[in-house]
Amino acid sequence: MHAKVGDHLRTHGVTSGDGRHLGEIIEVRGAEDGPPYLVRFPDGAERLIYPGPDTVVEPRRPVD
Repeated sequence: MHAKVGDHLRTHGVTSGDGRHLGEIIEVRGAEDGPPYLVRFPDGAERLIYPGPDTVVEPRRPVD
């Protein structure tokens, strides 16, 4: 898995109330754009994430 700052990380796990989370990657700490990623969620919480199999990176959309 590879990501860049500004990309979004979407999890499809079963650990939250609805089983999904979406956050913005604010820092890449792994080698060659790999994990772990520091992710900021809409509620302002920041977490260091080591993505699992139910996680996908959604590339940042270019600004028009």
